[in-house]
Amino acid sequence: MQQRSEFPAFAALMVGALILSVAPSAAGETPKPMSRAEAYQQAAALQALGQQLFFDPILSGSGKESCSTCHVPDRGFAPANALPVQFGGPDMKSPGTRTAPSLTYLQATPQFTEHFFDNEEEGDESVDNGPTGGLTWDGRADRPRDQARIPLLSANEMANPNEQAVVARIAKSRYAMPLRAIYGEDVFADPTRAFTGILTALETFQQDSKTFYPYTSKYDAYLKGRAKLTDQEARGLAAFNDETKGNCASCHISDVRGDGTPPQFTDFGMIALGVPRNPEISANKDPGYFDLGLCGPLRTDFLHHADYCGLFKTPSLRNVALRQTFMHNGVFHSLRKVVDFYATRDTNPEKWYPRKADGTVDIDNDLPAAYRGNLNTDPPFGAKPGDKPALNDAEIDDIVAFLGTLTDGYKP
Repeated sequence: MQQRSEFPAFAALMVGALILSVAPSAAGETPKPMSRAEAYQQAAALQALGQQLFFDPILSGSGKESCSTCHVPDRGFAPANALPVQFGGPDMKSPGTRTAPSLTYLQATPQFTEHFFDNEEEGDESVDNGPTGGLTWDGRADRPRDQARIPLLSANEMANPNEQAVVARIAKSRYAMPLRAIYGEDVFADPTRAFTGILTALETFQQDSKTFYPYTSKYDAYLKGRAKLTDQEARGLAAFNDETKGNCASCHISDVRGDGTPPQFTDFGMIALGVPRNPEISANKDPGYFDLGLCGPLRTDFLHHADYCGLFKTPSLRNVALRQTFMHNGVFHSLRKVVDFYATRDTNPEKWYPRKADGTVDIDNDLPAAYRGNLNTDPPFGAKPGDKPALNDAEIDDIVAFLGTLTDGYKP
């Protein structure tokens, strides 16, 4: 297995971009290109600034919410509570509509594309895998700086009315000096430039490999021959990979890539699973409201693309055992329930969906009937009510045990 570079690939690209930019200069002086040493120094300064901003509620309109409020380090940069959605807004009482995702292991996520084709090492290059990539549950942000912009300006998250409001607070804070040192004394004269600088700092912090993608799980140690899986974990891995059992690896790839990169446990694709409607989400009290993922309402460029309705991003399963809520709507609160849902969604729908007034099961009740043809039917899905599930209880427990080996911080 090849050893990955200690310096993140994205950070190296950022240094290259900085070299092509210019160093801050005094008024009247001609800007000059940065040297490589200056670029590395600036990248380090951006990372340090981004780390401080990430944990400071100064970025929110309420002054009570920081990035780390919803993305807690010891929870894999996901929420530390079991709420299906997090609360924000000016008074911290406005509920969100989707579960806050983890910020770990996003560094390899490709930019969003409607038509993704595997490369020669990964699979059949002729197969169009459809919408793939991007950040957030619907892939509408391609870079961490674009993703960071969303909560900063969202009314039910950090609730800033505009970019200028964020910049005005930062200009009066202890962060003004480091921003001027990085971008020049006149950085606050252009609020858009200053706001972009803040987003870039947050982005640079999220490229710190030791913090956001350290590859220190038991499974990583196992792949390197430095740890042995228990019998149950090994059975779970086998069921996870087995196309006739869990078939989890079809989307959550578990193999080392051809270039030696450890598995990300996602194919970065979009999929419709038909998870049950979550009555705990305030927006769902409106029977006419549906979160359709790639085709809206938060993403607006595919509003009328029926084939995309109900599709959500396949997240990485790394650190998944640290979570207390699962799926885009937080409807499940245990990892075992998630695996059980995969195994019995089609064979025992009465376990997951409510009954209608006539007593029949309201299958796929969080997706309008017109879009249910988009639902994934690959194994373990695709069976009929009354059929034998692809996984039994023991196999479900085995897979859950294996997923516990994906938590970072393992020490043999």
